[in-house]
Amino acid sequence: MRERLLDYLVCTDCGGDLSIDVDSRDGDHVMEGALTCTACARTFVVRGGVPRMAGDVPALEARTANAFGYEWTRYNELADRYRQQFLDWIAPVDEFFFRGRTVLEGGCGKGRHTALCSTFGAKDVVAVDLGHAVDAAFSNTRHLPNAHIVQADLKRPPLRQAFDFAFSIGVLHHLPDPEAGFRALVSRVRPGGSVSAWVYGRENNGWIVHIVSPLRERVSSRMPHGILDVLSAAIAVPLFLATRLLYGPTGGRLLGIRLPYGEYLGYIAPFPYREQRSIVFDHLVAPVAWYVRREEFAQWFANAGLDAPMIEHHNGNSWRGHARVPAAAVAAVASG
Repeated sequence: MRERLLDYLVCTDCGGDLSIDVDSRDGDHVMEGALTCTACARTFVVRGGVPRMAGDVPALEARTANAFGYEWTRYNELADRYRQQFLDWIAPVDEFFFRGRTVLEGGCGKGRHTALCSTFGAKDVVAVDLGHAVDAAFSNTRHLPNAHIVQADLKRPPLRQAFDFAFSIGVLHHLPDPEAGFRALVSRVRPGGSVSAWVYGRENNGWIVHIVSPLRERVSSRMPHGILDVLSAAIAVPLFLATRLLYGPTGGRLLGIRLPYGEYLGYIAPFPYREQRSIVFDHLVAPVAWYVRREEFAQWFANAGLDAPMIEHHNGNSWRGHARVPAAAVAAVASG
């Protein structure tokens, strides 16, 4: 961590300021050390360049964090295709929006979006994740002077209300209470800032909800991760062939008729086999995955008191949303 991250961090227990004791450095990064609350004396370890502020984690959430920690350290590479994919998830926000803004990412995985926000010109990007995926994120972003990684609970982010923009991509629907995570994200945004989120949609995903999800909950999410990875590799073979030989060339349509999952499978058709394998693993490994209806997703924004929400279907199987944070909404969310 760079010491200027202290401008954003607070104690998880009392919200107090933190001081730092440094044991080792690598350039401008504090690699090992300790953070101490100046108010209540609670301490937090800095290990491997990352502040470790998650505290005690409930068993189900620990399983989820461990599952995605395995995924993002296994599939830890960054790729140029992530740029457009990220912008598609957060539309109408574009890359120019980030210039000079402070940004909070709720659930960063391997840091692919953290890196993009940094290169788009954000003043600072603070990315929070619960599991050991933070080690991959730190490795992927440590060269970026405006990127900061924190291991912490998204439901209780140890951060000030200091951000112009906050976003969460593909994370909230894996929380036991997704809306609580959304509210926590909103509470760290300054008056006049904005929020974006992307979640799985319930619409057009009935077969996943009724067939895949029960199998995931009872079987695949309980498998050893290495075995599930091998299984995902096998499942990804017909998926890859279908996207490359059918969905890609036809744009997801055959004889003018939209093929099943045509919009989504046409979208991922250019992705290489390894990326599609990681997508299969991602869908099978999570202990919890909610598929959110549009009206429920929109209600999150309404309950947070956000202005001018824009809720849009993405690839026919998910929802993206964006809204502004007025002063009244911030006060209500933070006090709630």
